Amino acid sequence: MSQDPDRSTPGPAPKLDGAQRRFLRGRAHPLKPVVFVGEGGVSPSVLAAVHAALADHELIKIRLRQPSDKKAAAQALADESSAALCGVVGHTVVLYRPDPDEPKIVLPRRGESD
Repeated sequence: MSQDPDRSTPGPAPKLDGAQRRFLRGRAHPLKPVVFVGEGGVSPSVLAAVHAALADHELIKIRLRQPSDKKAAAQALADESSAALCGVVGHTVVLYRPDPDEPKIVLPRRGESD
């Protein structure tokens, strides 16, 4: 799959603790899904749409339509897009990938000594 040369290549998926995932799920609550996965499942075109949406928004919702295994599909989307899986609620997946140059969302820190 070719990358858009104008966009920064994402690094590895961010490691989030439980408090950070909860914070992001709260931020995602009012959002509408921006990517829809049909009965065909996770395809290269779906992954391209996920990459574009994450580059634009950092935090996105993805709606799965009748997945055979929604947790596996959610994890595949996260792995393939170098994003953190924040949660699966019903058939909706929440993914987070910070912008490598200018992150828009500041995550809370809890007892980290970096």
